[in-house]
Amino acid sequence: MDTQQSKPEINPPVGWERAAIEKLAFAAIDEQRRTRRWGIFFKSLMFLYLIGLFGVMSYPSFKEGMSTSSSPHTAIIDIQGVISESDEANADDIITGLRNAVKDSNTKGIILKINSPGGSPVQSAYVYDEIKRLKKLHPQLPIHAVVSDICASGGYYIAAASDKIFVNQASLIGSIGVIMNGFGFVDVIQKIGVERRLLTAGEHKAMLDPFSPAKDDENAYMQTLLNGVHQQFISAVRAGRGKRLIETKDTFSGLVWNGAEGVKLGLADGFGTVDSVAKDIIGTDKTVNFTPQEQLFDKIAGRLGASFGHAFSSAIQPIGLQ
Repeated sequence: MDTQQSKPEINPPVGWERAAIEKLAFAAIDEQRRTRRWGIFFKSLMFLYLIGLFGVMSYPSFKEGMSTSSSPHTAIIDIQGVISESDEANADDIITGLRNAVKDSNTKGIILKINSPGGSPVQSAYVYDEIKRLKKLHPQLPIHAVVSDICASGGYYIAAASDKIFVNQASLIGSIGVIMNGFGFVDVIQKIGVERRLLTAGEHKAMLDPFSPAKDDENAYMQTLLNGVHQQFISAVRAGRGKRLIETKDTFSGLVWNGAEGVKLGLADGFGTVDSVAKDIIGTDKTVNFTPQEQLFDKIAGRLGASFGHAFSSAIQPIGLQ
């Protein structure tokens, strides 16, 4: 007889593995949710901190650009970069700055601080016409242009409206011309075996289509349009510069000159900087920038908002889609 008492077998409950796995899974899900909540919280704090920091840093320049001054000053209007409706150098902002400067009773003169290779002839013409209008309304208020690196094409279109143009000897100035460019891919698509299918309603609706052969009559038509815009540009320069302009066969050819040659040809009036023109020509020691700054603020704030939105959407991404 076996005196050793046998131990009863302990059988785990059926499905214990599944229950354990579910517990672990739910624990992991809860942990992820807690982590995400804290992540959103800290990212929100960081976003608010960056917005506050940016506001503190940008407020002085923003205030300077939009407010008036209690003492006599020269107003500065920046015309920097490509002149286009969608860029920083656009007619709306430039004209707004000009009008704000004129409204300030302490503005003794305006300087157009130009560093632009040109751009839209329409935007340039808007600014040119506004300068002429303001000069007619306020003939006693001098409006001068000061060029740093370059004042070409549309940039010079605007500068021509000013009373005087000041340059550096190495500045580039001129480019009184109009350009339209593009590409033609007719031979390329033939070589790679691509068939061009194009339907239009209107004989010239697909004019200058890069995948279709150029047509002589359409090229001639576009050239006429360009010549017309060019003549408008020439007329504006002649009206602005008057007898100071020494016309040669190259004056309106689209060539550019350095500042020293530009002065000799009457494209500019002399050499100077913003400070020297403000002090020596206009007669003020103080300058106030009237260029609207909201566009820059909105652009940076928009980028910060987009970054935060991306981080937020990533933080709340449903489990299973990671």
